[in-house]
Amino acid sequence: MSAMFKITLPDASVREVAPGTTPADIAAAIGPGLAKAAIAARVNGELRDIGRPLEGDAALALVTSRDEADALELARHDYAHVLAEAVQHLFPGTQITFGPSTADGFYYDFAPPLIDGKAQPFTEEDLPAIEAEMRAIIARDEPLVREVWTREDLIARWRAKGETFKAEWAAELPDGEELTVYRAGRGDDAWLDMCRGPHLASTGKLAADAFKLTRVSGAYWRGDQKNAMLSRIYGTGWLNKKQLDQHLMMLEEAAKRDHRRIGADMDLFHLQSEAQGSVFWHPKGYLLWRQLEAYMRRRLDGAGYAEVKTPQLMDAHQWEQSGHWGKYRENMFVVPDEIPGTEEGAAVLSGDAELMALKPMNCPAHVLIFKQGIKSYRDLPIRMAEFGCCHRNEPHGALHGIMRVRQFTQDDAHIFVREDQLVDEVTRFCELLDSVYRDLGFEDYAVKLALRPDARFGDDAMWDKAEAELRAAVMASGLSEAIKARFEELPGEGAFYAPKLEFHLTDAIGRTWQVGTMQSDRVLPERLDASYVGDDGERHRPVMLHRAILGTFERFIGILIEHHAGRFPLWLAPVQAVVTTIVSDADAYAGAVAAALRAAGLRVETDLRNEKINYKVREHSIAKVPVLLVVGKREAEEGTIALRRLGSQAQEVMTLTACVAALGREAVPPDLRRH
Repeated sequence: MSAMFKITLPDASVREVAPGTTPADIAAAIGPGLAKAAIAARVNGELRDIGRPLEGDAALALVTSRDEADALELARHDYAHVLAEAVQHLFPGTQITFGPSTADGFYYDFAPPLIDGKAQPFTEEDLPAIEAEMRAIIARDEPLVREVWTREDLIARWRAKGETFKAEWAAELPDGEELTVYRAGRGDDAWLDMCRGPHLASTGKLAADAFKLTRVSGAYWRGDQKNAMLSRIYGTGWLNKKQLDQHLMMLEEAAKRDHRRIGADMDLFHLQSEAQGSVFWHPKGYLLWRQLEAYMRRRLDGAGYAEVKTPQLMDAHQWEQSGHWGKYRENMFVVPDEIPGTEEGAAVLSGDAELMALKPMNCPAHVLIFKQGIKSYRDLPIRMAEFGCCHRNEPHGALHGIMRVRQFTQDDAHIFVREDQLVDEVTRFCELLDSVYRDLGFEDYAVKLALRPDARFGDDAMWDKAEAELRAAVMASGLSEAIKARFEELPGEGAFYAPKLEFHLTDAIGRTWQVGTMQSDRVLPERLDASYVGDDGERHRPVMLHRAILGTFERFIGILIEHHAGRFPLWLAPVQAVVTTIVSDADAYAGAVAAALRAAGLRVETDLRNEKINYKVREHSIAKVPVLLVVGKREAEEGTIALRRLGSQAQEVMTLTACVAALGREAVPPDLRRH
């Protein structure tokens, strides 16, 4: 008789089971309710199929739909497989490739069938039929069975079915890796896909009314534009219809808040192909930028930062020494260091020219400033800030409005500290960041600690210390207990040179945006030979804290636009008020009202056009002007105005003096109100 396996459950109880027992068997032994609810299992921490046999002594936790993160991951992965099965049923000759889950759903990449020797990409007109076929597959409740195949058999199977992409991928997987296939259905009609899993027990475990296919796009095989173009079908998938409906409502609201549409309505900026990935800021958009920049500069001045300005172009050798050349070279804009009409210029043709690069980040340049002159331990901490313009060569397909661009300005700073100062300095930063976010209308955010990646500089002892310091700083800070309670760690997601704190904002419709960062770096000071003289008279390495609050001005302004739906608080709005007339007899008075408001420091325009007042109100509402001041003949005679707030039908009649005083107070930036 085979030895029994000891299975430890979350309550610390131990069950002895025979080899071949599955988590589903254990769930059934515990009770019929759990047997019905269990959808997967964690075996020694690894998420696995509920029907996969246990292989030895193990810690077992059964997963149900209440474990929402795991349940969503499983469901979305299964929806992707069902999508692929449906497409191949409907469109014979389609080749399958990959289909992962995403943050809110799934996608699958296909090589479309050939018609008259030419590939016919899928279109959004195909989606309703595909959705219907997916629901039919779910209704059939096809079992999803894990199988282990040999490499030779699997490659032969894919080639026999004309699946050239799957055959290529199977041939390149590392030797010794277990090759698994999931079979959907029964008998000769079963559908197969190569996948590590895990999956639900059957397609019927999915909710047929909790998914929707959303769009179709192009994608290159394995993300390389030199490879074949594929059709990518996206979908969103959830555990039930209520979750789906909530998500679709959020998408509808997000479309209304799209920063590109609102930016055009408010005349803030535009983008065009002549400067791919760079923003043309219009006067009103740059007014918004300047208000944000002035606010941030005041906050940094108050926090003891010294502002610097560093070059756009730096020698490639500097980037090699810092380590960025090996990590970011493909995303850097590289420029030959040539002098036209000289022998140095001719060297470009022979490939012997020295190279320079537009900076993708500011940190090496800040180290070079730090190294000018001898620094003492008494000089630290040194807080060095720069609103630094950087460039990264993002792929065209990755660009998105002003949220992801090639030219951007970082809200960047580096703090050089002694070891004994580090935790206090990170704590100070967390509290500054918290205050800034609240001033800008973000009360809700999460803090996450990105831990060491597999490919990294530095030894484990250094990483242990750096990670522990960042944890301690968050807990020692004045952040709210609610924020500390949501503190989360992200294994493997740190930078190659340092762990980092990430700050994820939640906007008005529940989306999250990763913006602020704090990185504790002992690698770059070593690589670039930065040092200070300690109280012992010896040279020591400072720790370099890389930090940002907004991230980049472009992206953060895009987030602000969508968070506020363009309805900025008065202090931030590019145009704070418009004075508009009902009749031309009030033109002179409108000018006087505007002049009084400008004298009080407000940004004001006048609208004296011969248009109906309702037309003017509508137009300025679309442009998201916070305050409309309406004047006619009566207001001119009485020295009053009719004040209308954006989004309100109500009017408040007040004297000009009272109006100027009230709006003047409201337009003061929040940091100045505290003084």
